[in-house]
Amino acid sequence: MEFQKDNTFFTGRLKSVTYAFKGAVKLITTEHSVMVQFSLGILMAIAGFYFEITTTEWLFQTLAIGLVMSIEGVNTAIEKTADFIHPNYHKRIGFIKDIAAGAVFFAAITAIIIGLIIYLPKIT
Repeated sequence: MEFQKDNTFFTGRLKSVTYAFKGAVKLITTEHSVMVQFSLGILMAIAGFYFEITTTEWLFQTLAIGLVMSIEGVNTAIEKTADFIHPNYHKRIGFIKDIAAGAVFFAAITAIIIGLIIYLPKIT
């Protein structure tokens, strides 16, 4: 069976969105680090309603959650690709994985700082 590219605008985009949604569900249901990040995102959304954060604060919080989830997804894709290419430990593959994990670290630190800026004044 040969791959047939869908060149029509509407159905092609609809298929793309369907694949993206399936990928997001796979990330949330199979990857433990993404499960943790997703759970924290839900907790922060609940906190946002509880503390009645402003529209601007919602924008920053949503952006931070989306940033962490997105980078976590890219990190997972890099790790899975590296494991597929070279299943055994390899120094260069380890280096690539460390760099991808570092990107998640930067996103998570950014999200923590945004959370502190939003919620510390409301708690103290």
